[in-house]
Order: sequence, then structure tokens, then C-alpha cells
Amino acid sequence: MSLHIYFLRHGETSYSQTGGYCGITDPDLTPAGYAMAEAFGAVYKALSWQAIYCSPMKRTIATARPLCEAVGLEMQLRDGLKEINYGEWEGQTQDEIKVKYADDYMHWLAEPAWNPPTGGETAVQIASRASLVMTEIEQKYPSGNVLVVSHKATIRVVLCSLLGIDLGRYRDRIDMPAASISVVKFDRHGPMLQSLGDRVYMGDELRNRPGT
Repeated sequence: MSLHIYFLRHGETSYSQTGGYCGITDPDLTPAGYAMAEAFGAVYKALSWQAIYCSPMKRTIATARPLCEAVGLEMQLRDGLKEINYGEWEGQTQDEIKVKYADDYMHWLAEPAWNPPTGGETAVQIASRASLVMTEIEQKYPSGNVLVVSHKATIRVVLCSLLGIDLGRYRDRIDMPAASISVVKFDRHGPMLQSLGDRVYMGDELRNRPGT
């Protein structure tokens, strides 16, 4: 039996609606976000889970909690799964940043692997810290299902790292809707992407919300 890692992005927050940059900022889920978390837990409790890893932010903990309670597993919190630190851009909109940080913004758009948001993190730094968690999971759980609850940028960077995609293209190559699931299988050939950004488990009303 192979190891399958299920990457779950947290549910909707207010920033999902406004489009503001939200990394180390720690908002809670919206009512719709909580509904997404409940829907995920209701469907995916049917799987046999080895472990549940989670970023220690309110929005990820709230997303993981329904499944944890349903299957009786404690979430393992890891700082390496936190969202990108947007530095001085935190809480601001794209239009605001284009004006205030024009040069840094253009550099970040061109090559986010090595150019950070002003005072923030690069994709390389995210990949470095998240890789420690991936290594831990692979060593502890050579087979079975493991859930990783994290964030939009972080999951996209991790998937690029696992699949050999240029880290600088994480925003251009991979989409990651709110509360979506992506599955990577690990076997003797290495990581294989089996599912990307899946939200079939939730109803149309949640799936079709704007901004998510």
C-alpha cells in the first residue's frame, strides 16, 4: 500500500471575498467557510486516516476540526505549513500594493521564487520549511492516508516542489480554490499527482461562491 497525502486548503475567509493579501494575518472562517469544513469532514470521515497535519492558524485549525472530531485523531500542528508571509503587504489589496510597492511587486510577479513581497517570504523559503514536514510524514507513514491542511500559496509551492515544477511558476501553473483537495501518491516512482483542486464533495451553493 502506498502513502497518499491529501492537501486541503482552508475554507473561505473574509479575505477570500475581498482579495486582500492574507498570510500571517489570522482571520477566522466565514459561515460559508465553516460549512465547507463540515462538508469535508462529513464526506472524508469514511476514509481510514493515519494522521492529520495542520498549519497552526485559526482558519486551518477550524477547517481540520470537523474531520478530527469525526475520526478521533488529534491534529499535529506544524509551523512549516503556515501561509506565505506577505510582509508589508499583509491586509492590503493588489491595487494598493501596485501603487505603494511598484518595483517589489513587479519583481515578485516576474520571479516569486527568489523575490519576496516587501519584507516577506520567497517561494524557496516556503518550500524549505514545508519540505521538513513532508519528510517527516514520509518517514513516519510509509503507507496509508495523511491529511495536510494548509494554505493557497503554501500548497501550490509544495506541489511544485514535489512534482518538479519551477517554484517561480507556482502562481501561474496551479490553481487552489478554497477548501479544495489535491492528492499526491507516493510510491517507488516518487510523487504522482492524482487529483488537483477537487471540490466535488461540497454542494453547488458553496462551490459556486464568488472569490473562492
